[in-house]
Amino acid sequence: MTKADIVTRIATATGITKLETEILVDGFFKTMTDALANGDHIEIRGFGTFRTKKRLPRMARNPRTGEAVPLGEHYVPTFKASRELRQIIDERQKKNSKG
Repeated sequence: MTKADIVTRIATATGITKLETEILVDGFFKTMTDALANGDHIEIRGFGTFRTKKRLPRMARNPRTGEAVPLGEHYVPTFKASRELRQIIDERQKKNSKG
């Protein structure tokens, strides 16, 4: 599913124009991006939690050449699904795989 698909579904469900919906979706994503970049975490009840995690410096390998490559300290976004979301996904996937 792409962002355009999300915009279309929300616009259809709410009756808001696609242009207005796209502005809202873009604003939502920008707000989330800014919060994570500032080190905040985002908790959406019934959906999950977004956080940033610090990765320590380490030596990695170039898979093509096998050469050692130093990686510096960096931060990555993480997502932990809520119990409710995990349950919905599990039930629906089981239902869809039976049919």
